[in-house]
Amino acid sequence: MAVPLIFERSHPGRRGVAVPTPTGIAGQLADWVPAEFRRQSDLGLPEVTEEDVVRHYTYLSHLNYGVDTGFYPLGSCTMKYNPKVNDWAAGLPGFADVHPDQPPSTIPGLLFLLAELERALAEVTGMDAVSLQPAAGAHGELTGILMIRAYLAAQGDQRTTVLVPDSAHGTNPATAAMAGYQVREIPSNRRGRVDLAALRQHMDGSVAALMLTNPNTLGLFEDEVLEIAETVHRAGGLLYYDGANANAILGRVRPGDMGFDVVHLNLHKTFATPHGGGGPGAGPVAVKKALEPFLPLPRLVGNAETGWQWDYDRPQSIGRVRSYYGNIGVLVRAYAYLRSQGAEGLKQVAETAVLHANYLLSQVGQDYHSPFPGPVKHEFVLSLTEQKRRGARALDVAKRLIDFGMYPPTVYFPLVVEEALMVEPTETESREMIDRFADALKQINREIDENPALLHEAPHDTIVSRLDEARAARHPLLGWPQLKAEEESRS
Repeated sequence: MAVPLIFERSHPGRRGVAVPTPTGIAGQLADWVPAEFRRQSDLGLPEVTEEDVVRHYTYLSHLNYGVDTGFYPLGSCTMKYNPKVNDWAAGLPGFADVHPDQPPSTIPGLLFLLAELERALAEVTGMDAVSLQPAAGAHGELTGILMIRAYLAAQGDQRTTVLVPDSAHGTNPATAAMAGYQVREIPSNRRGRVDLAALRQHMDGSVAALMLTNPNTLGLFEDEVLEIAETVHRAGGLLYYDGANANAILGRVRPGDMGFDVVHLNLHKTFATPHGGGGPGAGPVAVKKALEPFLPLPRLVGNAETGWQWDYDRPQSIGRVRSYYGNIGVLVRAYAYLRSQGAEGLKQVAETAVLHANYLLSQVGQDYHSPFPGPVKHEFVLSLTEQKRRGARALDVAKRLIDFGMYPPTVYFPLVVEEALMVEPTETESREMIDRFADALKQINREIDENPALLHEAPHDTIVSRLDEARAARHPLLGWPQLKAEEESRS
């Protein structure tokens, strides 16, 4: 049974640190503050010992689930293990202790690394130029679409619409709308790919771009991508590559060779850096030569012999999209990953990810329905309509997996699949772990008929049982007074 989580540990008079009484000028500062600006009541801070604080936060850390603690097959998010050598590299003083306002002449090593990372990402994607500024994948998307808008505007071409497939990530239509475009959806065909005939019907002079993920969110390779690119370009539009699924194609095929004009990459997915909600992540953008003038500024120019400089003289640039030059710690980690893998290693990453996905699908395919049969790339989507008919939704299966010590896959996405369960085993997991996951899914499928309450009441061994998700979304407890009141109401 899980130990109850106790937040209230404060007791009057307890201290974890001794603060000396201010003397001299520091002691007089309070007298200089006008009375109306002085606090009249106590701060109400917790009164706890150092031991209380350390034990509390250490305990909370043990409740976290991540790639360092277990299997994390979150489809479309590539939650793979992050090698610790990358953390070591990012922690080196020449990277970690740099001030962002230092003159370029004082940080040639770091600038060389950034330039090499740009060059490597350009090579991996088959593009001509790269900006490392964007702080997340969605941020990279917005940067890319803003560059497309600026590029078209520079030619006097004021287009109004961006096309997205019906299986697209939700950030695609959101990004296009934020950039001022109308969004038009392109349906999938019976094979789970973009319906080329429908695309041709929608292509006209109003379309600025098609945003496409390849492999798509169903884990299927868009095998008509060359025809798609030709269709978009013939109508004067541009092709945007959502790099969320690039983990499946590293070293095997490049977006630039498929006809894409703009690419973003999720370093926190493909290049084994930590995830982080729009902050610690990174979403570099790569472009073909024609769009290079529109990349965010500043641009890093120079070389190891002549020195490095930040170039702000880019009149067609969309401007700065982030402070300084991106999340340096994440960029260093990605560079360390690239260097440690090398060209052959990156190719093996993709091959193993694809192998694992197809192996796992073959293990569970007798119990769970795949709406698009045949080989997949790095991930696959199951439709649990049969399980729902027998009394268990995709959500029930996902919650029950938690009792097996595994993080659930993505549920109910993509929206084109009913009762979707989206699974990505990644290349970093062992066959034994994949077999354990397959066995857990098979056992859960049997439990639907033998003991359905196990699923409906799962998870059973977590600190928090199944939430009322509608209430949690509409009335979340986000402040300490709310949490404390909730705790007291349960005691």
